[in-house]
Amino acid sequence: MKPRCVLCFSELFFVKEPHDVTVMRKEAVILDCQARGEATIDVRWLKNGVKVVENERVYLLSNGSLYFSEVESRRGDKSDEGFYQCLAQNKYGAILSQKARLTIASISSFAIQPTSVVVTEGSVARFSCKISAHPPPIITWEFNRVTLPLTTERITVLPSGVLQIYGVQRADTGNYRCIATNIASRRRSTEATLTVTPALSPQLPQRPRIITRPQNISVSLHQSAILECMATGNPRPIISWSRADSKSIDVYNTKVLGNGNLIITDIKPQHGGVYMCRATTPGTRNYTVAAANVTVLAPPSLSEWPESLTRPRAGTARFVCHAEGVPTPQVTWLKNGEKVHSNGRIKMYNSKLVINQIIPEDDAIYQCQAENEQGSVLSMARLIVVMSEDRPSAPRNIRADTVSSSAILLAWERPLYNSDKVIAYSVHYMKAEGLNNEEYQVVIGNDTTRYIIDDLEPAHNYTFYVVAYMPMGASRMSDNVFQHTLEDVPLRAPELSLTSHSPTDIQVSWQPLPDKLSRGRVSGYRLSYRTSSESAVSQIELPGEKTQHLLENLQPDTIYLLRIVAATSIGWGEQSAWTSHRTPKASSARVPLAPELHLEPLNCTTISVRWQLAPKNSASVQGYKLFYHEESQPEGAPLQLRASDYAHTIGGLDPRKKYHVKLLAYNVVGDGYQADQTISTPGCVSVRDRLVPPPPPPHNVYANTNSSTAVFLHWGRPAFTSSQAINYTVRCNPVGLQNASLVLYLQTSVQSLLVQDLEPNTKYEFAIRLHIDQLSSPWSPVVYQTTLPEAPTLPPSNVKVTVIEEDTALVSWKLPDEPNLAVTHYTILYASRNAWIAGEWQVLQREGSITMALLENLKPGQVYLVKVSASNSMGDGPFSHAVELTVRTDLSSAFSDGFYHLDQKSMTGISVGVCIALICIIICAFIIICRGKNRYLGGTNLVINSLGPVQPSTEKKRKWFSFGGGVKKDSKTIHSSASYQPGITVLTYEEELSMSLNQPPTLQVLLGHPGDTEGSSNSEGSHETGDSGRYSHDEMELTNLSGPSSRPPSLKAEDSGDSDCSGPAEEPNELHPEQRQHNPSTSIITPQLFKVFQF
Repeated sequence: MKPRCVLCFSELFFVKEPHDVTVMRKEAVILDCQARGEATIDVRWLKNGVKVVENERVYLLSNGSLYFSEVESRRGDKSDEGFYQCLAQNKYGAILSQKARLTIASISSFAIQPTSVVVTEGSVARFSCKISAHPPPIITWEFNRVTLPLTTERITVLPSGVLQIYGVQRADTGNYRCIATNIASRRRSTEATLTVTPALSPQLPQRPRIITRPQNISVSLHQSAILECMATGNPRPIISWSRADSKSIDVYNTKVLGNGNLIITDIKPQHGGVYMCRATTPGTRNYTVAAANVTVLAPPSLSEWPESLTRPRAGTARFVCHAEGVPTPQVTWLKNGEKVHSNGRIKMYNSKLVINQIIPEDDAIYQCQAENEQGSVLSMARLIVVMSEDRPSAPRNIRADTVSSSAILLAWERPLYNSDKVIAYSVHYMKAEGLNNEEYQVVIGNDTTRYIIDDLEPAHNYTFYVVAYMPMGASRMSDNVFQHTLEDVPLRAPELSLTSHSPTDIQVSWQPLPDKLSRGRVSGYRLSYRTSSESAVSQIELPGEKTQHLLENLQPDTIYLLRIVAATSIGWGEQSAWTSHRTPKASSARVPLAPELHLEPLNCTTISVRWQLAPKNSASVQGYKLFYHEESQPEGAPLQLRASDYAHTIGGLDPRKKYHVKLLAYNVVGDGYQADQTISTPGCVSVRDRLVPPPPPPHNVYANTNSSTAVFLHWGRPAFTSSQAINYTVRCNPVGLQNASLVLYLQTSVQSLLVQDLEPNTKYEFAIRLHIDQLSSPWSPVVYQTTLPEAPTLPPSNVKVTVIEEDTALVSWKLPDEPNLAVTHYTILYASRNAWIAGEWQVLQREGSITMALLENLKPGQVYLVKVSASNSMGDGPFSHAVELTVRTDLSSAFSDGFYHLDQKSMTGISVGVCIALICIIICAFIIICRGKNRYLGGTNLVINSLGPVQPSTEKKRKWFSFGGGVKKDSKTIHSSASYQPGITVLTYEEELSMSLNQPPTLQVLLGHPGDTEGSSNSEGSHETGDSGRYSHDEMELTNLSGPSSRPPSLKAEDSGDSDCSGPAEEPNELHPEQRQHNPSTSIITPQLFKVFQF
């Protein structure tokens, strides 16, 4: 059977609402707002609650969206930053959209600068910086002005701005600074110096010590949480993580970064809790622990929302709205977009809105707005007021007289006008003291003008009013009248709890009576007791604020009977029945003490019994004995319980009865001290009390996701017999729905349904009720199911690339313009034009929550192509159009006041001119060299340096390494002696020696000398790939190690000849000793290293 919509009214609702956005200054932006409903719809915008005034720069589009041609960031009210909402209005009322925050990209000065530290060689060093920026910045670190890799065996850079160095070496000595970059600007911190002192030899063993403990953090939903943990010791401790609640750590979203830092990506509510960092000495049980709490902040979501109502004039309307979130959301009610304030008729309490004595002006659209620091959510419902003519006037001369402590007689006179049309009266009453009290209503016939309200609480003030009803409406409310109920004697005595701490005492305790039972303020208690063998009764009177008393100097191993009675100013109430308790034997020093007993009624026939051993109990326990019996009935045989039991359920009891429960522990010595307590079972709610009981709801509701737009539902029919046809209504809506009128209701006559046309990657809730013979069941328990996501069909939007340094660029982008799109990661491809022609792309990947990346080690003078794609678990999306990036050699004007101003066309034009000039210079230099004397030193691979001939290695290739591939070689110049004749052209170059394989890697070795350049792009995990998107993880044989002056591609010595530049060769006679020791795998000579001398 095809489902059909049974409730689809929509007078006014939003199909598009504004969302938070961060933009650059002077950038254009659109805040979306589209409303649907009956025409004509008027849309206006509010900024921080004040109407937005349109001008040439800020104005409304035809669809209701707000357009900024240029975002301004002036100080004060002239800035465009703030919270925006759109207000849509038609003849039915007005609705307000969710709040959207417009933020202008910025980056402040450093709040925390790195500070200099002195550490011992072999220990750990830590630097930190902190800066406020929108959007959050990318944090990198520099050592002696050279960029550090994000992670190596010894170095870890945390996204939170922390640099960790393990196993500090002497070569790590130097200056460190923090670099923060976002789309607005780049800031550098002050430099901090790391000083390394020699370590003691030999090093003594040290227990593990946590020097940087994880901190309590609060993280927004779907963001990343970083728990830092650094430990020192000898030998170096091993760091492990666990949860304090013993739950397993989510291995899919959690990983260890560096040497023990825990990072949780795409954080969800279940990730909240206490995490424990444990540092353990290897091979021992020596460890230390530090803990931190992770709080997951969540925006508000509605678990129950208001439903539209139709009410007559002078009636009562109740709207309900329950919201969840962390921190707890604050609920506000809106009427036609304006805040509702409490008054005599309108009250708000416990997330409810109650409107009494409805008037025509109450006909409006009401919204529940739940808001916390993480966001806001709204849900709407309409109140329709039914009008009528010739209403009766209000009832007159209302009077109230107290009848008893719980009853008040209310009397009134009939309305002066149209009293003959009155068909009923409604009596309204509520407590007069306090705020937001619940109002109660009783409807009576038109044949009386008197009514006794008899369910009131004693000693309280109440307010009353009466309304007259006719078939088409109601009168105005009568005047209010106040009256108070009288005090009375307590309806019942407190229930006693008895235990003994020694053989000669009984500890008597009781709970204060609730208001309905005390019927006034309790002024005192009278405690009576006697032995079971004597008739003489001892009495003790106690003040009304007491809830316990210790009876002392009693006889050991004796049964005592006790009872209590409470009193108010009116007098004493009913005494409790006698409760028995046996004092322990005098020789009971080694028996268990009395357990701490807790009783709780589960329903009208069942009691839950829970207990725990007394804190001071030192005796062993073999088991427990549990006694219970109805008041005034003899005690039966005990229940034997195991020593491991701490709870028991007593069933099969009678409703509205008092029961005595006794519990004691025993061991080989004998029975221990006993604990006695009295409890009353509540009354049962009989099905006969209902005129027509509803049928039970469907059960075993099962939901399964079929695709990104459909969910299959199946449920079971409840167990009842009926020959009538059964129909089902399925309720479907997204979790956190903001518009109650968009809840989908579907009907079917079978026990399954395929709900289609749903949104991808959206969590829905489903509930089902059945209909039979004009009766409807309650809704079934709600089940949740999330539709599958769709692979991205559009590329990321607004891809921008900006050069921020001579060899570094920042690429930024925004989410693909698709609703409900889940992105797990982004792929960034970039390549120079030459590499692009060869199909070789450098590849970066970033998590789905990150929309920026740094492109490092770019070659000045090159034109790069950059494109970005989005991916999720369902597949990869298309790449964006390639964006051109020209890397210039002079970037002095790249920043101006912290913002980028050169657009792509200007940079391209400048770069083309520079390239043409460079080509001319290279051609001229080439011609000059070729025309000189002895242009070519024969056909051999002989190379001459400044001190004499050098015999290069016969090997063909030598690999150069950076962070991604290995270790950069330390530069050393080979010296030798030689004599030169005038008129000879000599070419010299400096050759780099291989580093000893036994030498440990240091920062100097990793990074080169302070004058050397930054690490290669391999620190970002980049690889080569073809243009088709296939990745190749083969290591590059030659990696660009560009410095302040970029170097052209390296040339091989044996291939440097030219047919036009030839000359006689001269074989070398001798190889310098240093040259014999040096055996490079490949000789590479770059044009910048050649020196031309004319003698």
